[in-house]
Amino acid sequence: MAKRKLFPNNEPSRRPVSAARLRRRVGNLAERHFRRRELRRLNAGIRSFASVSLERLRAEITPRDAWQQVREAALLFGHGLVMSTSFGIQSAVLLDLVTRTAPGTPVIWIDTGYLPPETYRYAQQLTERLNLDLHVFQPLLSPARMEALHGRLWETEDSESMRQYTRLRKVEPMQRALAELGATAWLSGVRSQQTSHRAALQTVEVGMGVYKIHPLLRWTAEQIETYFRVYDLPRHPLQQHGYRSVGDAHSSRPMQPDEAAERTARFRGLVDECGLHDG
Repeated sequence: MAKRKLFPNNEPSRRPVSAARLRRRVGNLAERHFRRRELRRLNAGIRSFASVSLERLRAEITPRDAWQQVREAALLFGHGLVMSTSFGIQSAVLLDLVTRTAPGTPVIWIDTGYLPPETYRYAQQLTERLNLDLHVFQPLLSPARMEALHGRLWETEDSESMRQYTRLRKVEPMQRALAELGATAWLSGVRSQQTSHRAALQTVEVGMGVYKIHPLLRWTAEQIETYFRVYDLPRHPLQQHGYRSVGDAHSSRPMQPDEAAERTARFRGLVDECGLHDG
């Protein structure tokens, strides 16, 4: 029985391969190897996440710088990682940092229906510049319906009415956003200098049923300003009018010369938090 020839023409093809083509082949192989390695790491992280304690996650993430924290969170949580933004005075920093470090991360924006016109235009500008994967969520109650049923809650002089307002306009849509996007971890841009409550936070917390990671928690206002300059980020239009923090139009105003805390001019001093970061 005749043996089957390995090469029908008796000799293997010896067509020379150019150096450029060889470099492309090697590069493609290296890229595929890198992707497989990262995918294995990602899958391993997702599989083991349920057994990772808060303390262990804090020990893993907290010592790193902001870029490394975001990168590690993206590898660990994969498609379960989201971030939130208010498109406020300092929001561009975390949006830009996450876009550079973990592009494609879903961005949650809660549109309360009461934001200043400048914020809507700023949101459009940043979304286009950074190519954000933006997911806009609105409260179930329209502004008109809420006012008819509950009144203009922000005009009262008691903190409980303001908390009810934040539950209706911010907390409810955020809970819905996290559920619809299947979030397991949430990147937030809060900083310890902003309020006494935030000063007590750690880099990794738990809230609304997910891990909350604060890459900018220990950043100073000077570091935020430096980032804006280095990366030439656009400013919120209201910053030039004296605003250092901006949320809903009816509850935000310019800072006064004798006011030091960034959020003093919010909520008429009745509450420090918007409801998303105080529980």
